Amino acid sequence: MSGERVEDYDFELPAHLIAQRPSDRRGESRLMRVSAAGEVSFGRFGDVLDAFEGGEVLVLNDARVVPARLYGRKETGGQVEVFFLEPAEEGGGGLHIRALTRGRLQPGQPVSLPLGVTARLVAREEGGVARLSLEGGALAAEGSAEQGAAEQGAAERLAALWGWLEQAGQLPLPPYITRAPDDLDRERYQTVYASAPGAVAAPTAGLHFTAELLDALRAKGVEVHTLTLVVGPGTFAPVKASRVEEHVMHTERYAVPAATREAVDRAAREGRAVVAVGTTVVRALESCAADPRADRTQIFITPGYRFRVIDGLITNFHLPKSTLLMLVSAFAGHDVTLRAYARAVAEGLRFYSYGDASLFRRPGGRWA
Repeated sequence: MSGERVEDYDFELPAHLIAQRPSDRRGESRLMRVSAAGEVSFGRFGDVLDAFEGGEVLVLNDARVVPARLYGRKETGGQVEVFFLEPAEEGGGGLHIRALTRGRLQPGQPVSLPLGVTARLVAREEGGVARLSLEGGALAAEGSAEQGAAEQGAAERLAALWGWLEQAGQLPLPPYITRAPDDLDRERYQTVYASAPGAVAAPTAGLHFTAELLDALRAKGVEVHTLTLVVGPGTFAPVKASRVEEHVMHTERYAVPAATREAVDRAAREGRAVVAVGTTVVRALESCAADPRADRTQIFITPGYRFRVIDGLITNFHLPKSTLLMLVSAFAGHDVTLRAYARAVAEGLRFYSYGDASLFRRPGGRWA
């Protein structure tokens, strides 16, 4: 099978093609279209409307990026960086999170974070992840002191956490963007339909869509549905193995609403195409098809994978030798994908999170 070695997914990418900032206006990026036969063409992202005839099901990831990077100080004066990953089930009361930390911490040692919040290390978990308890300040329980934080509803505690992060945290731009985040990133590193907080990286294929373009797709008869896959930092993890099958895939949480499942199932029965906006949507829908009861996925899609759901894929351009490039190669074909990427480089398209977009049709799919 083509693509067994990680080196088979390498390609030359000039540094100047790695986008450091978004396009001047949302939706004005370029688009590479790749047919099921491997034919490549270029245009503007707005041309994506022409690819749809009506009747297709377009699925978006509505995950919302939270400002996940925080800085605090220990009683000794030493600085600690806290990179929020996800809420954790509570043990012993209070609000607990999982986070990556930089700066030596001892169990129980208080760290002062913005807006009067105190963090304490509860335990170290697998992979060096810290379990932290948070209390006080902007996270203080509402109501009487007798009620206590432990008696707050889970939804209220989460709402307080998201609100605190929005005020206190810094947006976590990807590692290949070599500048500090600014006010524009608060708007542009977020899709126009983002509604489910918790992600620490954007589902970047959706950054190109404007509300007007989504309305135009609906007016054309395209069914637009959402799911939530909470994008974690593992999406940027490099593949260190030399063979594809040796790589251990990261895990991500997801939820596919009943309405989205029903629309996807109905499209399959009626022979209509399902188009994913982003690799996160592919991972969620294909995982849900394999196990409808699951809420976390570690699926690793590489050439040879048999797609159950997806016929079309709108996605950005991915890192050489990355698991995301392997997923696209599984979808469109290894050789087709690498040839198309070479064309994109030659045409000067911009790569990665703030870069341009591509539209692939799966050979043999319902959108061929």
